[in-house]
Amino acid sequence: MAETMFGAKLDKKAGVFVAVILVLCVFLLLNCYKAPVTGRSQIILVSSEQAAQMGAVAFRELLKKEELSNNPIYNEAVVRVGKRITRVADTPNYNWEYRVIKGDDKINAFALPGGKIGVYTGIIPIAKNDAGLATIIGHEVAHVAARHGEERLSVGILAELGAAGLGLALSRQDPAVVSAVMQAFGIGVTIGGILPFSRAQEAEADRIGLVYMAKAGYDPREALAFWDRMEEATKNKPHPPEFLATHPSYGRRKSNIRMWLPEAMFYYERSNKAPNLLISLR
Repeated sequence: MAETMFGAKLDKKAGVFVAVILVLCVFLLLNCYKAPVTGRSQIILVSSEQAAQMGAVAFRELLKKEELSNNPIYNEAVVRVGKRITRVADTPNYNWEYRVIKGDDKINAFALPGGKIGVYTGIIPIAKNDAGLATIIGHEVAHVAARHGEERLSVGILAELGAAGLGLALSRQDPAVVSAVMQAFGIGVTIGGILPFSRAQEAEADRIGLVYMAKAGYDPREALAFWDRMEEATKNKPHPPEFLATHPSYGRRKSNIRMWLPEAMFYYERSNKAPNLLISLR
């Protein structure tokens, strides 16, 4: 009798879960977006307004923990290049913010939904000039324009739903078996799904950013020189195998850029050329 009652309970749970999945599938069909430049179809479960609010909160929290740079040359360069890039980007009227953050050991930059850009001082010497900085900022603005943050959140939601469905299906199995299967599922989703998806987004941001820097008047061929400098600057840092990495390898990035250059040059040749100012390193 207990088994029958448990089975009825399980069927009810399964029915609710299936109903949720069906509703979600309808929602996905009605909410399919396309990334700018590439036209890739996207599934996004988070609204732009929600994402912008989360991005603004995360940005404020991060800036409370970090020290901003007061280097006027760095700040002027980031704002100068950032404004040219965002004027040509496929984005709504975001309240764009650009901050230079102290961190000479951090060769990094980031973007948050809603138009929040952070550039660490450690990457500016590698940028070297405005075109190098346009490569960095164009890539970060591309993440925002393509709504990559919202897309990652959506992928996480779908992965959690998959795990919940698998857990429900295995609810009557031996706990040790359930644990092993769920662990394998997590590894499979990460290596087979989330990491390749992250690398694909990074490559897409490279391509979109290349077009944006070209439209803004920066020579996209300078992107190759920037990635050469990045590779040289990080050659002594450990790098995971590409299949375990969140970003494409430098070699793959440069190969992709060479493939995309004709597209970017089309826009550069028709752009209002920007001066490629050397950023004084002080």
